[in-house]
Order: sequence, then structure tokens, then C-alpha cells
Amino acid sequence: MKLKDIISGARLAECLAKGPMEQEVDSITLDSRAAKAGSLFVAQKGEKTDGHKYIHNAILSGCRAVVCEVEPAEPLPADCAVVTVPDTHEALGLLASAFYGHPSRQLKLVGVTGTNGKTTIATLLYRLLTALGHKSGLFSTVANYVADEKTTAMQTTPDAITLQKTMRRMVDQGCEYCFMEVSSHSVVQKRIEGLDFDGAIFTNITHDHLDFHKTFQNYIAAKKGFFDGLKKGAFALTNVDDKNGVRMLQNTAADRKTYSLQTVADFRSRVVEDTMDGMLIRFDDAQDAFMQFVGRFNAYNLTAIYAAACLLGFPPHDVLVALSALKPVDGRFQTVKLKSGATAIVDYAHTPDALMNVLTTLHEVRKEGQKIICLVGCGGDRDKTKRPEMAHEAVKDADKVILTSDNPRTEDPLDILADMKAGLSPDQLEQTLTIPDRREAIQKAAQIAQKGDIILVAGKGHEDYQEINGVKHHFSDLEELQKL
Repeated sequence: MKLKDIISGARLAECLAKGPMEQEVDSITLDSRAAKAGSLFVAQKGEKTDGHKYIHNAILSGCRAVVCEVEPAEPLPADCAVVTVPDTHEALGLLASAFYGHPSRQLKLVGVTGTNGKTTIATLLYRLLTALGHKSGLFSTVANYVADEKTTAMQTTPDAITLQKTMRRMVDQGCEYCFMEVSSHSVVQKRIEGLDFDGAIFTNITHDHLDFHKTFQNYIAAKKGFFDGLKKGAFALTNVDDKNGVRMLQNTAADRKTYSLQTVADFRSRVVEDTMDGMLIRFDDAQDAFMQFVGRFNAYNLTAIYAAACLLGFPPHDVLVALSALKPVDGRFQTVKLKSGATAIVDYAHTPDALMNVLTTLHEVRKEGQKIICLVGCGGDRDKTKRPEMAHEAVKDADKVILTSDNPRTEDPLDILADMKAGLSPDQLEQTLTIPDRREAIQKAAQIAQKGDIILVAGKGHEDYQEINGVKHHFSDLEELQKL
């Protein structure tokens, strides 16, 4: 594809282009090490380094097309095209979309944002549409799918080039729909620029990612920014039971829709019966369906899925029939029966609100005499302010708590645990064990548990590794429990 056609197709608001624009481009890259003859190198200022420093490296590798915010002081070769833009983060998504033929315009693309529930909603929408006979794609924290082809997810929302390249494959393989988690980071970093969304779903917003956003208001603004950018004719679906739910709709051009378990909304549901095996839910005061999910937090997720599918044009009855056959996502309230007769639950709950939701659910469905043992940790190099809150939520709602390592990354696990214990009173510390080794902590929880007790292993969910000092070591909560 000619460089001039990419620039034209991107419709950049402001750009200054000079040099040979007729040249052919066969790849786009952010990494100067991957640049070669035929590459378009986009220089971005990142958190750790500035791609502008490596423009000459890209040129030495044969690249003759560069997009940047500031031209290098040292002149570039005469046969090199330079396109200067105000913001290369914004430009990248637009350029990648043009290069790959604007694939998101050929898909029904729905994004899911919020603190908790994104993975469940996006994944189950993908599975639901597949069950209804429609090829679909998925971007999630757990895995990405192009139709039935699975790849490992490296981050919740990939970079703009990966998004556009993968969506091109989705279109080429006959996908009609795509569902994706939209992280607050991806909105701020403009990774979703150039995507043509047909719908957006807001789940909830609670304490998380303040290491990146600095303030809770910044975090809310990032979520809202996704809705602000929606086009007319798309749908904007929000949870009005969350106090910030309506804020998402304030400035959007999309069709505003709501869902709720507690108040009047466009889509409403009510939990009729909740057990350890699932829930009977009444949708829109009309149709009852048994779902293989547990807890009110999952009732919200299922209501959002039902609403989104209806907004995409599917008959409510067909949606509920297909939805009732689906099972939980890996690492989301996933149960394991232990030899002792206790039940262990693996869940990704890694925020205070998510942990509270899961523990509240266990209180609602447990039988008399069943004790709840909660094993939980916090990740290193992340928001430290939530650590004492996580410990407090665990102790408040569990009969016994074991504090342990999560992904310590570059921090000392003992320092992380000390931060967690700072949120506990002396009396609460008495009902708490501290076992830094996560495998040993899981074994201890199993030893403590009696027949009928419930062990919640929280924080890592689907993850099959522990990251320690920059190295990912294989570790799976689910595997450790299955050994028991």
C-alpha cells in the first residue's frame, strides 16, 4: 500500500508530510528493531522511553517512512518520507486502521469497560454469539479469539497495531462480531483510536489502578472518555445501580440504554433463587431462566450480556436459551471439590469491591455451619493504597484469612504483606495467618478446611504464573487445588 494512501485513509486532523509519499509500505511498527525496508516507523513517547530517539536506528535498518511529533535535529536521508503530527499515539490507531483496510467498520464491535466484570461479559458475549451461529472475535484478559482460533492475551487491550491486524484476520475469516475489553489504560494511551464501535457496556467502577491514574476522578474520566467517543447510532449501555453509571452517558452521541437489578431501567432482572449451583433469574419481569453462575455480581454481568445481545437485534427468548447453557469463564468463580469434602473457589477478585462481592455471595449461598476461609494477596509494583482495604474486606467477611503472595514482581513479598496487615486491628490480626509462599498457603487452607467448608483463593484467577523479579514462574491456583 502506498504511503500517501495510508495517510489519506487515516484522515489525520493535522499533519505535515514531506518526501517520497509514493513509496510502498508493507508493515507498521513502533519498534525500531523491527523496522526494515518497507516499514512505516511511528515514534511514540512512552512512560519509559521515547521512540523519537530511535528514528535513525530505524533508518539504518532500511526504513524510509517515519511518523513523528518532532523531526530529528540530524537531517534524514533525502529518500526518507517524514510525516509530522501533534500526537503519534492518536495517529497510530488511525494509520493502522487505514493500513489494514478499516476492519472494525466491517464488524459489529462492542467494547466492555469497568473495574470488574469485563472479562466475563466480553467472553460470554463471544460464546453466546458463537452458540447462536455467528462467527465472532474476542479480545480479553484471559485469551483472544479469531473465530475458534485461540491465542494468549498479553494485556487486557492490545496495542493499536495488534488490534487492527487481528481484526483484519477476523474479517478475512468471516467474523461478523467482535467483543473486547476496553481498559482505562487503553483509553488514556489512545490505543482504541481508529476503532469503529457499535456498542459500549459499562459495568461498575471501584478502587483500582490509582498507581497509573493517580486519582479516582482521573480513573472515572478515562472510562467516560470511551463513551464520549462513541458514534451516533451505536448503543451506550450502562449499569445505573452504580453511582457513576449515569455519568458515562452524559456526553455520548450514542443511543443511551440502562440495565439494573434494583431500579427502573431499559433492561431489568431480579434474582429469584441463588444457590451454589446457579441462579434462577427473572429478566424484564417476564422471563425466568436458570443460569449456571453464582452471585449478584454475576447477575449484573448476565443482565448486561442479555441487554447487549437484545440491542444487537437478537430475540430475547433465543438469547436466554443460549445464555442458560453457558458456563463461567476460567478463573471466575471456578469450583474444585477437595478430597476432604471442602469446596475451593478460584476467582480473579483483585480489587476490594470484587473481593467483597465474592465473599458476600458466599455468605448468601453457604449453609449453616459452613466456614469461609479466604486466601488473598496483592500484586507488587501496583496500586499500594488498596492493599490494606483488600485485607480488611477479607477479614470482615471470612471466618479465617490467609495473607500470601500474588505477583510480587520487583517488590519484597513481605513488604506487600506488611502493607496489607496495616489495614487490620490487633483482634483481626489474630484470625489471620501470613504465609508468603502461595503454594504453602493453599496447602494450609486445605488442611484447615473441614467437610463442607468453602475456601476462596482470590486474586490470580486464570493466571498460570507468578511474576517474581521480572521472571514468570509457572503457577496455577487451580492446578494446586486439583492436586488436593
